[in-house]
Amino acid sequence: MAQDFYELLGVARDASADDIKRAYRRLARELHPDKNPGNNEAEERFKQVSRAYEVLSDDEKRAQYDRFGEAGMGGGDPFVGGFGDIIDAFFGGGSPFGGRSGPAGPPRGQDLEVVLDVSFVDAVFGSQQEVRVRSAVMCEDCGGSGAARGTSPTACPDCRGTGQVRRVRQSVLGQMVTTNACARCGGTGEIIAAPCASCRGEGRKVREVTLTVEVPAGIDTGQTLRLTGRGAVGPRGGGAGDLYVHLRVAAHERWRREEDDLVTEVPVSVAQAALGTEMDLDTLDGVEHLVIPAGIQHGHEFVLRGRGVPRLASGGRSRGRGNLRARVIVEVPTRLTGEERELLRRFAALRGETVNEEGLVDKIKSAFS
Repeated sequence: MAQDFYELLGVARDASADDIKRAYRRLARELHPDKNPGNNEAEERFKQVSRAYEVLSDDEKRAQYDRFGEAGMGGGDPFVGGFGDIIDAFFGGGSPFGGRSGPAGPPRGQDLEVVLDVSFVDAVFGSQQEVRVRSAVMCEDCGGSGAARGTSPTACPDCRGTGQVRRVRQSVLGQMVTTNACARCGGTGEIIAAPCASCRGEGRKVREVTLTVEVPAGIDTGQTLRLTGRGAVGPRGGGAGDLYVHLRVAAHERWRREEDDLVTEVPVSVAQAALGTEMDLDTLDGVEHLVIPAGIQHGHEFVLRGRGVPRLASGGRSRGRGNLRARVIVEVPTRLTGEERELLRRFAALRGETVNEEGLVDKIKSAFS
């Protein structure tokens, strides 16, 4: 039995969209394949969690899931085939959807997966990225039909083009009718007398292709983009599968992300913290002038509202931005000249503070005097 999507994410059924997003991000970071190399169980859970988030983060899909369960989503597990050998997946095992009871026709193509590395800035503001995947594309010589030029597929004589064969047998309960995929045409309803020499009747070829991916602003590591119809094409003109793009965002040298906030550190000296100063802060949006008031404390944060990461809503749309937080770090000097040390001693004396009157060098000199 398939596990409940809410249980997979560890949230209640009335959880808010933000609660669902936070739960997913936590689990995605924990289960991501990069953090669990060779761990098949973690990889499978990562796929399940991604599927759960894809449904529950979309209001319409969530409502449909709440009403009918996963069986009513019209899809099933989107990660068909995993990261296995793509050649075997295309030509070795037939359709991943097994037999069908619907009308005849070529099977749908394979879903594909790829990991896309994006820079920190591109993830914040969005960008267009190119990915290379090994996929099945339509054969140009036969136009995807699988038949040689000048010929065309004909209706299968065994199933009369339906792709299905009905068998009637007697039982103690009377006549039993079973319907199975036609063995002669493989359920396509068509026979190719003269297969295309280029694709050997498949109607498709395996190629390395370059695809453009629209990375929405606010995307984060562990999230997955679903590109409908950008996967492998099916045999003999079958529809294309989907492409699942797993995002991996690079770290930034100065900025880090906390939910939808951007956080950085602003180093100041002891004198600057005590007396105040002014400085320019380079942000992802440009230069921001900061006024450091006298007496500022270590850890104080300047908050610039609406200057953080765009909040990514369902459907790839943004709903405002988080905040920018510049955290003050008071740096205490570790090496002092004699004059600097004397000034600090006098400062401490004026404030009635007890300090070490002798430095390490002075103590060594005293020990040998």
